[in-house]
Amino acid sequence: MFTLFTSMFKEEWRMHSTLFGNLNFALFPVLIFAIAFMGVFILPLITTVMDTVLLSIVVHAQFILLGIMVGSFGILGKEVMNRRFGQASLIAYSARSLPVSEQMVFLNFVVKDILYYFILWVLPFGLGFLAASPFLGINLYYPMLLLLTLSIAFLMGLCTIFLLSAIYSRSKPALFAVLAILLAGFLGSSILYSPGTVLSAVLLPVSIFDSFTYSGLLLSLGAIAVFFTLSILFFTSADTGSEKHYRNLLDSVSQRLGFLQDNTLVAKDFIDLYRSGIGIGQTIFSFLLPLGLIWLVLSFLREFLTQNNILFTIAVVTGVIASTMYTWVTEFDSISAYYFLPLNISSIIRAKTGTFTVLQVVPVVFIIAVGLLSDAAASIPNAVVLCLSVSFFELALMIRMCGLEPGTMIYNVRVFLKYILITGPVILVLLGLTFISPYLAYISVILFIPAWYLIKSGFKKWDNSDYAGF
Repeated sequence: MFTLFTSMFKEEWRMHSTLFGNLNFALFPVLIFAIAFMGVFILPLITTVMDTVLLSIVVHAQFILLGIMVGSFGILGKEVMNRRFGQASLIAYSARSLPVSEQMVFLNFVVKDILYYFILWVLPFGLGFLAASPFLGINLYYPMLLLLTLSIAFLMGLCTIFLLSAIYSRSKPALFAVLAILLAGFLGSSILYSPGTVLSAVLLPVSIFDSFTYSGLLLSLGAIAVFFTLSILFFTSADTGSEKHYRNLLDSVSQRLGFLQDNTLVAKDFIDLYRSGIGIGQTIFSFLLPLGLIWLVLSFLREFLTQNNILFTIAVVTGVIASTMYTWVTEFDSISAYYFLPLNISSIIRAKTGTFTVLQVVPVVFIIAVGLLSDAAASIPNAVVLCLSVSFFELALMIRMCGLEPGTMIYNVRVFLKYILITGPVILVLLGLTFISPYLAYISVILFIPAWYLIKSGFKKWDNSDYAGF
């Protein structure tokens, strides 16, 4: 089976290097190492304004989120590859053409994802912290322990999303039932037990880092093993070979979207999302689950944050994640299909922006729900404005820097670094203002001004460039 594993590993590399470029992608772990290395030197400053327990929670939650995002992309790989590269598909979805079981293929897929993204994300971050620790006199025990707990956090996110995805591939109603049970369990636990107890149970890696015990380590590894085993047993390629028929929806959908300038192209995007089956999966795995986890963590930090602070923090994070909806309709689409049409690149980008605008209904509904459930209804309008301002500003940056290839935002070192340097200060300033007064959230509408100029300059830039798409 080693041959199957190595083939999958090469496939992952080739897919990313094709999308993002060999050199830029190869340098990405170096960037993560550098960020962690430099971050250690500002730890004394950070700890003066943030409790170390809260800092530990934030860091580990980010790696749980990373596992969720990695797992969701892998599970949606079949639809992604088919939409982007025609009839190409991942090896994990070729079990029927290979002399091995689906479970064995998926087992190799899981092991490949663990090793691949551990090398790409977790190991560089841990090594960066380890390399910088001697300069500040930090005992080497802590960076080694952090590498262990971050690995566990990553695996917990990955195994959870694999299990939920396996349930999703079998039965969508079953997935919604499981999510409802988990939500009810969290809400019930938060009523019966203290926030710290519930948070320790949910974020076991944090508990291990704060107070290492072998029992906690074994419990975490046992939970990971059980989740992965169930994922492999439940896995199905969800390819029944049945023939599907769809009625013509283009005219009716485009008429409903008649208020948009490029309503026909926008309608085509929504029909693609519906027929490929990734619309629901993207919404659940790439949007609701990550935000749900962040909201859960923040909800247990009420001794540090007020309800308004939590709502505005969620609003900013939702705006950042909502901006990735632009990738749903660009990264997973074959741009070459538009080449025979009398369209320039800016027309296609404008249409994708229209699709993105309609999709912003999802984050708005989410923010409203968070505000109502958090007893912060009075601040919902402020939070919605803040969320949409951040989302459209991030969209404008992606259009200006990446055009129709927003995926390069992540693994292109130059673009990613520029993106962080621009958005980081903006987000920190906005959060600082909202912590002073909820009404200062309305200042975020100023972001629409640079967003408008960025989009306009992006149209001009890509129309004047030799655009190479798939």
